[in-house]
Amino acid sequence: MGRKNLVRAGLLVLALVAGGGIYYTTTQGRSVEKAGKAKGDRASAPVRIAKVTQQTIPVRVDAIGTVQAHSVVQIRSRVDGQIMSAGFKEGQMVRKGDLLFQIDPRPFQAQLKQAEANRARDMALLEKAKSDLQRYSALSNKGYSSQQRFEEARAAVDVFSAAIRAGEQAIEIARLNLEFTTINAPVTGRPGSMLVYPGNLVEANKDPPLVTINEIRPIHVGFSVPEHNLAEIKRRMADGRLVASVTIPEDKGPPVTGEITFIDNQVDVSTGTILLKATFANADDRLTPGQFVNVTMTLSAIENALVVPTRAIQVNQSGTFVFVVKEDKTVEMRPVDVGPQADDVTVLLNGTTLGETVVTDGQLRLSPGAKVAPKGTEQADEKPARKSGKKRSEPVS
Repeated sequence: MGRKNLVRAGLLVLALVAGGGIYYTTTQGRSVEKAGKAKGDRASAPVRIAKVTQQTIPVRVDAIGTVQAHSVVQIRSRVDGQIMSAGFKEGQMVRKGDLLFQIDPRPFQAQLKQAEANRARDMALLEKAKSDLQRYSALSNKGYSSQQRFEEARAAVDVFSAAIRAGEQAIEIARLNLEFTTINAPVTGRPGSMLVYPGNLVEANKDPPLVTINEIRPIHVGFSVPEHNLAEIKRRMADGRLVASVTIPEDKGPPVTGEITFIDNQVDVSTGTILLKATFANADDRLTPGQFVNVTMTLSAIENALVVPTRAIQVNQSGTFVFVVKEDKTVEMRPVDVGPQADDVTVLLNGTTLGETVVTDGQLRLSPGAKVAPKGTEQADEKPARKSGKKRSEPVS
């Protein structure tokens, strides 16, 4: 081989190496095989996939609610006195009528006895006045007594009769005050911290309250929903019982089920929402006033809806889309309109058909037409080098 041919062969080898491939040649100089891949070839992107399926999807309204006591009662004394004892423990459930506080009853017992004694005195004076009236009435008729004495006797009877009626009212007040020294629970509920302890003097109807009781059986959950759901909510309540379920953050128990019992009388124009309340039996005391919970109402259901895992839905400036995997293992970016979401799936209103394959993980690596390798499936092997009938020599140097 001449010097000029050797130089050309060397330049060819260098060009091929720089291009990413090494070519073997026969002794006659013909090309046999290209070993390796071209630098421009791109590897398939690993992704997770799922099929577009059909399901019946419930139409739900989700909201964040606040647990509210059925009633909140502040316990105050109705009489002045000293608290002698408390009949409950802080945080302990109490029933209606249970003893809460005992105020020293002795001053009120004395007042009751005094009122009873005053009534007995007035009754004795009334009897004497009646006797005087009868005597002066007879004497006046015979002319032995003046008309003035008769009228004074009759007035005395009226005075003592009124005094007896006033004494009876004084006795009733004294009895009530004596009863008020025993403070019983007006509702069944859970008392909070005791704010005034035994040994302290209290005044009637003054702050602070002795203790506050929250009635928690039943209990309410208040939450707001968008006003566009209001018509459907009213229709469901008119048809029957509208159920609401509550899940408690960090609580692994099942949802708590209750019933919608209140719709506010106006929409909040600043937020476009309306307040609702649901009532729960709360027999197991899982709900606590002031607690934040997740509320779900099921209004209707979509039959035979096309659904995909929610993580397949992507968003860009043009809207929502999914990557659809075609038969040649390339992806197509397909615009879609999404509907309600239930659990971990979302309804697709258009853009896909039943049975198509969508990408659920690995979308960041994809672009339209990109090759994919679904995880869990075998990737295509590289093609082996083509064999030649000629004997292969060492690379040309």
